[in-house]
Amino acid sequence: MAPINVVMYMFSKVPTTPFLDPGKEFPQLEPLRQNWQMIRDEALALRDAQAIAASSTFNDAGFNSFFRRGWKRFYLKWYGPSHPSAKAMCPKTTALLESLPDVRAAMFAQLPSGSELRPHRDPFAGSLRLHLGLATPNNDACYIEVDGIKKSWRDGEWMMFDETYIHHAHNETPDDRVILFCDIARPLRFGLPGLFNRLVASTLLAGGASPNLPGDPTGGVNKAFGSVYKVRLKAKALRERSVVAYQVIKWGLVVAVIAGIWAL
Repeated sequence: MAPINVVMYMFSKVPTTPFLDPGKEFPQLEPLRQNWQMIRDEALALRDAQAIAASSTFNDAGFNSFFRRGWKRFYLKWYGPSHPSAKAMCPKTTALLESLPDVRAAMFAQLPSGSELRPHRDPFAGSLRLHLGLATPNNDACYIEVDGIKKSWRDGEWMMFDETYIHHAHNETPDDRVILFCDIARPLRFGLPGLFNRLVASTLLAGGASPNLPGDPTGGVNKAFGSVYKVRLKAKALRERSVVAYQVIKWGLVVAVIAGIWAL
């Protein structure tokens, strides 16, 4: 998506640096920081109920690799309306987020003691990532590094970064880290880039919606991912049992696809 991101950067009203000052660039988000203790209380109630959890059904393509590292989440919203489970289980936080239209997506994210998220970057520059510390180790050994710049989380403090820069996170402390994680719409000059940004958000990114509980939305991307990933697991199991059978089926499918295209 590099050509599209060039447009996002070119028309961005805010700096395109790895880190930004959320208080300066987005003063309208101040209610989040002012109410961090209320948000924390609802997040910790979810954590204690083990509701902040990894997906167990291959329905979260965007963060699937994180689960293997121990990372957990509870969705509040994802490029669409609030999740019904969030409204029921953390109504105050959900209501606050609904009053802030710049917040496109939000979740509670838990990084357990001793875990890490390896270097990665997000593909689309239409948003900026906001982290608000809720229950953190308050220790520099629990940190995120964005484009070579390290910052650590603290209770009640926030940070904002451009997630298209390579970043990774580590918790080298004995305590878990719980934060409010939000995607904030990047403000853009002129109407057309902004319209395109909203279109991508409401279609492609909304397709990444993943449920906490039955009744929550599952986006089209994740519906497809679940089916594809199950096939992948079966193929992997077949290869472990018989490499010959795996190769025969694999190349048979390739030949069938080519023959089908040739027949068109």
